[in-house]
Amino acid sequence: MKTAKIIFWTTTIFIFLFEGVMPAIFSQSEMAKEGIRHLGYPDYFGNALVVFKILGVLALIIPQVSGRIKEWAYAGFAFDFIFASISHFAVDGINFQSFFPLIVLAILIASYMTYHKIQRYKNIAL
Repeated sequence: MKTAKIIFWTTTIFIFLFEGVMPAIFSQSEMAKEGIRHLGYPDYFGNALVVFKILGVLALIIPQVSGRIKEWAYAGFAFDFIFASISHFAVDGINFQSFFPLIVLAILIASYMTYHKIQRYKNIAL
């Protein structure tokens, strides 16, 4: 169980930093705005994405948030990573930027799997 908790918190904190803290700090930079424009999305889409990313990482990182909300956050991030990869493939072709969201998706899946492993253990212990 200790290993599962370490994997869960390591992967979840990575998602928290990468999908919550960094977008909150850098979303209004010209480089971030250009990245959204480069993919063909309007500026307001990037702003909405940042708001939902921050809400999502808060749902994942705060233990008191219900499991149902956490499930929606995991699903939202999964869609985000899949569609980010598709957007990069469509605009830029095959390169590292196209595969990077899928790498982060694998980290998200590790967080999700260990979250459920910990929850099963808690339910058995009751």
